[in-house]
Amino acid sequence: MTMPGAALYTSPVHRMVLRGEIPGYARPAVFLDRDGVVNVDKGHVHQVQDFEFMPDALTACRQLACAGFALVVVTNQAGIARGWYGIEDFLRLSEWMAARFLEAGAPLDGIYFCPHHPWGSVPALAEQCACRKPEPGLILTAAEDLRLDLSRSALVGDKWSDIAAGKRAGVGSCLLLRAPAGSAGPERDIAAADAVVADREVTGLADAAEYLSGMRVGVC
Repeated sequence: MTMPGAALYTSPVHRMVLRGEIPGYARPAVFLDRDGVVNVDKGHVHQVQDFEFMPDALTACRQLACAGFALVVVTNQAGIARGWYGIEDFLRLSEWMAARFLEAGAPLDGIYFCPHHPWGSVPALAEQCACRKPEPGLILTAAEDLRLDLSRSALVGDKWSDIAAGKRAGVGSCLLLRAPAGSAGPERDIAAADAVVADREVTGLADAAEYLSGMRVGVC
């Protein structure tokens, strides 16, 4: 299945542009990390049967869309470079995911992904790129493609690399989704970058949507 208006570009950043017509004015957006924010992070999810939306994720995204935000997924997919799954697997899952967003009244404007990793086993993808977060390439490319106002935009991520990418790109509000108590992995990841400070901590997308929706005049 191919989403209406979808297009895949492979240089310099991989992406699926899902919005058929780009408005002539700059809009605010919410940039969403995928694993751990949109869906439960089960480790390199690439099949529909393993994909589980985080609680209230789609409802929260509809609230954000109604508040006037474009919705853009920005995700590192190192499993592609490591040879664990292919780009086609990622695209197949992404089309299914985008259809669920659309059904929920929260259409995605784009999905921007990095298939690279410096130590990847796929030679063509084993590189130090400008799109793997914490580098800002995914966000900057999305802003150019979709005519987004980064200063009025927000990012929601669960890792320090998400927050760093948002800061480097000039995103106005970078929100850190804190891991549940007892989950030490993301905490260590965040602590590894003392200079990276989130603008706000949230407990999930519903919490983020409640905060961000108050910053915009709703359109729904």
